[in-house]
Amino acid sequence: MMMVAFGKISFIRLALFGLLIAVFCSCSKQAYIFTSFHEPATEGLRLLYSDDAYHWKDFNKTFLKPEMGTHKVLRDPSMVQGPDGLFHLVWTCSWKGDKGFGYASSADLIHWSPQKFIPVMENEPSAVNVWAPEIFYEDETKEYIIIWASTIPFRFAKGIEEEDNNHRMYYVTTKDFNSFSAAKLFLDPGFSVIDAVIVKRKSKDYVLVLKDNTRPNRNLKVAFSESAVGPYGKASGTFSPNLTEGPTVVKTGKDWLIYFDAYGQKTYSAMKTRDFKSFAEVTSEVAIPEGHKHGTIIKVKKSVVTQLKKENNIANAQQDRL
Repeated sequence: MMMVAFGKISFIRLALFGLLIAVFCSCSKQAYIFTSFHEPATEGLRLLYSDDAYHWKDFNKTFLKPEMGTHKVLRDPSMVQGPDGLFHLVWTCSWKGDKGFGYASSADLIHWSPQKFIPVMENEPSAVNVWAPEIFYEDETKEYIIIWASTIPFRFAKGIEEEDNNHRMYYVTTKDFNSFSAAKLFLDPGFSVIDAVIVKRKSKDYVLVLKDNTRPNRNLKVAFSESAVGPYGKASGTFSPNLTEGPTVVKTGKDWLIYFDAYGQKTYSAMKTRDFKSFAEVTSEVAIPEGHKHGTIIKVKKSVVTQLKKENNIANAQQDRL
């Protein structure tokens, strides 16, 4: 009987050990990609990578040189991976004068499609700009939602900003990046707003992290909705210092990490939250390469990062032989 009991205990221990190994292996197959750029944003798309979403490394190369827009820059790169595995990237391609943003896609983040200019505000003659497009895939409707900030002078009440700096958020939807819905107003919180990002916690539970761009605020707030395209409720009080921008959000375990550019403090910062109501600063717990400017974070298979490292090593070896 003692031997039988011992056998049962050993079996249970082995089963638990196997479960732990399975969980560990499952976790180890996941990684994170952080889209990035360096000032003055003319070199192109950069990518950071991480195994834990806290400690980041730079591939130290550009993956896509901007060709679109009046100023031909690649700022505020936002990327999502569709259900078919294809990566879709959108970015700010000019400071002012253009009525659209840049777009390209890739199956592996190494080889990219021809770049396209998406003229989302072409029906708004007085639109000043199209800034910081942010892409979100809505799995329930199986469509991509792209939001961005534009100024249309004298259309909205304003604070102390000039009329060409009084932004509101707009959006389009698409299923194939060839045809797009007409641009619509996405968010008018009663103040100039830019750099918004949609977060889905579950069905009918969405959070919008946004920048209040009014002076002297220029800080981050949140709003809530039952739909990805709104309407969103009243914006909260700020959870960041003034002079911050470019938030991106990623979930790790039970926590949501919010990264943002604290340009007023000349640092890249992070907050942690579980409910988007209380926030804890974790800047001292994260590591961001010098020069990184804000983009978005996505979860990927670890094999994606492995292949990027392999390609990078091959390219470096070839360069060394020259």
